[in-house]
Amino acid sequence: MFLIVGLGNPESEYNNTRHNMGFDTINKLAKEYKIELNKNKFKGIYGTGIIENEKVLLLKPQTYMNLSGESIIEAVNFYKIDLQDLIIIYDDMDVEPGKIKIRKKGGPGSHNGMKSVIQNLNSEEFTRIRVGIGTPVHKNDMINYVIGKISSQEEKDKLNQGTDKAKEAIIEMIKNGVDTAMNKFN
Repeated sequence: MFLIVGLGNPESEYNNTRHNMGFDTINKLAKEYKIELNKNKFKGIYGTGIIENEKVLLLKPQTYMNLSGESIIEAVNFYKIDLQDLIIIYDDMDVEPGKIKIRKKGGPGSHNGMKSVIQNLNSEEFTRIRVGIGTPVHKNDMINYVIGKISSQEEKDKLNQGTDKAKEAIIEMIKNGVDTAMNKFN
């Protein structure tokens, strides 16, 4: 079973923000594969289903971004998920909008959600997809940039391209493995 986690903040308050690229990707996967995200457990909202003949659990932690690892570790422990079968999707300012980067392991960079994930899992050995959101004009405005509403249609379209690619990359990983997805999307 694959555990596929999108990082974000509760959508009632933070829908249409750059910080919710992970949630947006999970929503697209759920829609395409008709997986209902209607269960509450693991400090998150989740649903189970089948993607490309593989059982998956799609999870959106509801802990707010900086505590995402608390939700993920509960699901990992409950389902005894091998970290090789964990995929985490999140926003990244170091990646250009509309682009994604896939890595099999690595540190959290400056991303507080990933710091929480790595701390809770006590490992950096899991696949992650970084969805590009670009950087703010003023470097001292990073918090408002990531949690602020996306106002221009042009930017929305670019960010949508990124979450579409992330969704396709996950499907590719499930079908043909991480290396193939990295060759195709990085």
